[in-house]
Amino acid sequence: MSALISAKSLELLAPAKNADCGIAAIDHGADAVYIGGPAFGARASAGNSIADIEKLAAHAHRYHARVLVALNTLLRDDELDDARRIAWQVFEAGADALIVQDMGLLELDLPPIQLHASTQTDNRTPEKVRFLEQVGFSQIVLARELSLAEIRQIHIAQKVGASGTAVAAATLEFFIHGALCVSYSGQCYISHAHSGRSANRGECSQACRLPYTLADDAGHIVAHEKHLLSMKDNDQSANLRALADAGIGSFKIEGRLKDLAYVKNITAHYRQLLDALIAASPNAYRRASSGRSTHGFTPRPEKTFNRGATDYFVNDRRADIGAFDTPKFAGEAIGAVSAIGPNWFEIEGTTKFNNGDGVSFFDDHAELVGVRINRVEGRRLFPNEMPAELAVGQPIHRNHDQEFERLLAKKSAERKIRISMRFSATPDGFELQLTDEEGIVASATLPHANEPAQNADRALATLRDHLAKLGNTIFEAADITLNVTPPPFLPAASVNALRRAAVDKLDAARLAAYRRPPRAIAVSPPPTFPEAELSYLGNVLNSKARAFYERHGVRLIADAYETNQEKGEVSLMITKHCLRYSYNLCPKEVKGLRPDPMTLINGKEKLTLRFDCKKCEMHVIGKLKKHRTVQIAIKAA
Repeated sequence: MSALISAKSLELLAPAKNADCGIAAIDHGADAVYIGGPAFGARASAGNSIADIEKLAAHAHRYHARVLVALNTLLRDDELDDARRIAWQVFEAGADALIVQDMGLLELDLPPIQLHASTQTDNRTPEKVRFLEQVGFSQIVLARELSLAEIRQIHIAQKVGASGTAVAAATLEFFIHGALCVSYSGQCYISHAHSGRSANRGECSQACRLPYTLADDAGHIVAHEKHLLSMKDNDQSANLRALADAGIGSFKIEGRLKDLAYVKNITAHYRQLLDALIAASPNAYRRASSGRSTHGFTPRPEKTFNRGATDYFVNDRRADIGAFDTPKFAGEAIGAVSAIGPNWFEIEGTTKFNNGDGVSFFDDHAELVGVRINRVEGRRLFPNEMPAELAVGQPIHRNHDQEFERLLAKKSAERKIRISMRFSATPDGFELQLTDEEGIVASATLPHANEPAQNADRALATLRDHLAKLGNTIFEAADITLNVTPPPFLPAASVNALRRAAVDKLDAARLAAYRRPPRAIAVSPPPTFPEAELSYLGNVLNSKARAFYERHGVRLIADAYETNQEKGEVSLMITKHCLRYSYNLCPKEVKGLRPDPMTLINGKEKLTLRFDCKKCEMHVIGKLKKHRTVQIAIKAA
């Protein structure tokens, strides 16, 4: 037990669009789920009621799993009181933590709930992470762009304070799967500049997924109508051990807008990988919650929505991280068209197709075309509509596997907590004692005459069988000890009643034993923020946030970009993705090249690209659209 306690906890953190998705994530092996509350989550269209939070927390806590509620948008002054009220409501509903971006919340009367720093707070340096720990954050979501070396540096810096003494460290959380924002999170303003929909307020218009033409400083076209700011999807399947060794304790799956099939498939995939990691190093790592999930399908992450896979910058800068051809789901490559008829086409290869499958291909204009298959006859596919652009030799992908989706549409996992069962005789009857995998004990008694059975072996076998029938409970028997000599005769109904009573008591004992994680105490005196001045990139939108930074030593504080004070050209997006690097025009890679500005063109919209080669960053430069400034003037009037 001591080795288990000293082992580092590894948490699998899954997304929940709603309570049903969250419950499925827990059943498929998540140690924690994150979900939006009634308002102020960074996915404005993924809100949930307080009743939903309560329902999810009740289910999660049976497995000692956690529920984290996203309250991670920037807030106006007139929204602070509503945000404070929601924080208290989700706490009272059973939530275990709040995920926060706006530092103004820390100036409010919040409930005693753990705080997690959202990736929107732009957590890239040891200094920033240490500051967030000191002001009371217990878990910090690191920037997706970090390498293993940078994560390791942050983790090492956590272990020792400025004085050289050991200090308490927050859990480091890192995204391991799902969509990638091309900009540093919290540092993207292009959506607000062009549409008034702020990514920092949960309303991103996803301008990064649009097609752009790239021109150099002389006007020469480098790339035409490509999705140049669209990244492939994150996939750290091969790097989990390295991330854990570098200091990551919470492994986060992106996707609060994703459907139930995605949540089931991807959660099961990473649960199996993390279980294998833990099994290989039981003295180093352990599960963060109770129970084991069995899955009724083989996880296939390539079968649910993705834009291709990349491990981004975890193993340093790599080529081919962009989904330049399409921001849509092309699917898995399955072969090429071998023959075409009036209302059918055939595909070479060995893939088995099913009625209802979806296939896709790129047409002559490099646009992705999707086709639903109504009927399958061997290699011959009959679509719902015959695409005119299809040609023999055309590469085909499958982006909807009907048989796989059917598996995920029904019950596809079961999560059980292993228990030891001890059945013993007492002076006036019998007792059944249950002990779960965490050492929690509960027992029930059965007053009954102890009459020896005529057939001892059959009686023992029957008794064991009835005790093991845990059915639809969350428990399964790991071992059963029968301390009865000679074996008694007992009616099946009596044994079943005893088992049910003991299970109910263990379930109640587990809920009573669960303790929500405590809120970390901020250090005193208040620590100094790593920067003395904050530009619009500091995202200060309300007076409480301004007071927070002033209290922590910031002397000059600009208003957030969402206040529309930045009328000129500024960095609307700061990204580690570099189009010079993508097109072999990097001055560090090709001698003689200069990091001259480039231009992104989408229709009449032009954005300037500037390159900070010292930091290996690309800045997308633009300004508020004219109609936005007119709206500002009207509101002011």
